Amino acid sequence: MQDFDAIRDLIEKPQTVLITTHLNPDADAMGSSLGLAGYLKKRNHRVTVVAPTEYPDNLYWLGGNNEVIVFEEKKRVEITQLFEQADVIFCLDFSVLNRIRDLEPLVRQSRAKKVMIDHHLEPESFADFTYWDTSAAATAQLIFRLIDQMGDKALIDVPIAECLYAGIMTDTGSFRHASTTGDVHRVVADLIDVGIEVSPIHRRIYDNVSLDKLRFTGYALSEKLVVLPEYRFAYITITDAELKRFRSKMGDTEGLVNQALAVEGVVMAAILIDRGDEVKMSFRSLGDFSVRDLASQHFNGGGHRNAAGGRTTLTLQETEEKLLNVLPAYQEQLLESV
Repeated sequence: MQDFDAIRDLIEKPQTVLITTHLNPDADAMGSSLGLAGYLKKRNHRVTVVAPTEYPDNLYWLGGNNEVIVFEEKKRVEITQLFEQADVIFCLDFSVLNRIRDLEPLVRQSRAKKVMIDHHLEPESFADFTYWDTSAAATAQLIFRLIDQMGDKALIDVPIAECLYAGIMTDTGSFRHASTTGDVHRVVADLIDVGIEVSPIHRRIYDNVSLDKLRFTGYALSEKLVVLPEYRFAYITITDAELKRFRSKMGDTEGLVNQALAVEGVVMAAILIDRGDEVKMSFRSLGDFSVRDLASQHFNGGGHRNAAGGRTTLTLQETEEKLLNVLPAYQEQLLESV
């Protein structure tokens, strides 16, 4: 939280504010963005949220979602103007600019003051001010902390609280990850006291599944899950053809890697997804085995110790072969992980 005083001074008076987050935004990305947007609007700022890519349908209920602008080529001129006109740009839930793809040059070239609020490791030095804490479970937790430190907790209404709760709930795995600290529960208690109902939030995110997604999940777990007991490792590969076969939409692959990790005896899991121009990878682990190290060393990725991502421009088969070839170097760590 290095620059709180500067951020407080920056937003003391109404400004033209732009908020953006990482590509393929999840609930923490959108929850923190829309929660911050709702708060800043109450402080009379002119606020626009721009997402670099589409995001799952199960997040459309978040307060303020109808005003989000999603980048696409036909909107490039409009979005470029928004970045040029902004006084302040908040970059939420990412710490390196290549995580926002087409928006990266717009952020770099903008005259606006840039504020990074994030909880990921190894941030790039692109922001004028940072509010950064790797011990935080979610960026939404940091947004709550910022509002609280501003002395504005009373401005948190139900829509803002729902956004922040959704981000914290999902990034903690429904409060079961090791990142779930006492502070997380204290923040959540304050959000509940605002008047939100937690059960409907959980249902909207987790229990709002299309028939296509349900069938796709069954197929992935029954036909594509591979378990390698000698490495305590499980993984799933998904081809572009399989995504099309099940009419997969954004977010339909979410959670599969966690189900692979739930296999008895497994301490690391991965999912490899062919996205056409690249293979997207998600890693999860238990205990002290760092998937962040594996992802950063071999797959142009990063993240947290127990949750990381990566990507390659190799084919899906080549990516799978590369992953299997690096496993022996980690075998001892995987077998000894607790």
